[in-house]
Amino acid sequence: MPAALQWIVNAAPVSVDALSHPFDLGQFSGSVAQAIWRGSQVAQADQSVVSSGWAALDAQLPGGGWPCNALTELLQPQPGLCEWRLLAPALAGLAAGGGPILLVGPPKRPHAPGLVKLGIAEKSIVWIAADTPAERLWTTEQLVKANPRGGTILAWLPQARAEQLRRLQVHAQSCDCPVFLFRPEAAQLDASPAPLRLLTTLGPDWNLHVHLLKRKGALLDGPIVLPSVPGTLASVLTPRLMRPSQLLARSEVSDVPALGRTVDQRHLRQLAAH
Repeated sequence: MPAALQWIVNAAPVSVDALSHPFDLGQFSGSVAQAIWRGSQVAQADQSVVSSGWAALDAQLPGGGWPCNALTELLQPQPGLCEWRLLAPALAGLAAGGGPILLVGPPKRPHAPGLVKLGIAEKSIVWIAADTPAERLWTTEQLVKANPRGGTILAWLPQARAEQLRRLQVHAQSCDCPVFLFRPEAAQLDASPAPLRLLTTLGPDWNLHVHLLKRKGALLDGPIVLPSVPGTLASVLTPRLMRPSQLLARSEVSDVPALGRTVDQRHLRQLAAH
């Protein structure tokens, strides 16, 4: 860093014409070039990350996974809809390593057999039934301060305000595990201090659609599509039921000729009547 500062001090004034052309990183020394980040690039996380378990998603997350030392805000149309299917691969890996999965105020009682199907051992789950928004917020803050290394914190905070989230983000910078906050889809219109924000919705054919609302890097057009058949159904669904959208499309196509024949016959009867 001192070398970079010295280079800036001794640098000649930059002309207006030079600003109209992109910088050539080759003119900088190796250490300076590595420290420069362009807005068109996905940033490399300065802190440690935990793989999401989805190769397509890791490729778009700064550092290649869920960040530690920071908040990750997950928005969805309704609570309990997508979070387990999205986070299950990462949670299973953390649980296998002996890390605790700390739940604060989940909307429904955790279903232990279903979590086992997802690869998350029941003994790894710690459910904290905080009922009021104040209790959930206070509990989340205390867990973040406790820094449960090797595990993760999942908190449902639909009513958290911006200043409360900022306080959590400050504490999360000293927490060496991922911290996930679940909030409603409408919260995407509000400002948030979380460095990473995602909107997850259900797509056709058992897919999850993940929209990156905020990350350190260029905006991503369109969703990341993740094939996610629920673990309890994967073994019983037939190949045709794995793609229900195709069944619906075939049904609609088969109905069109039938409607066409009905219209044609009715038209012929009208002509005959005249």
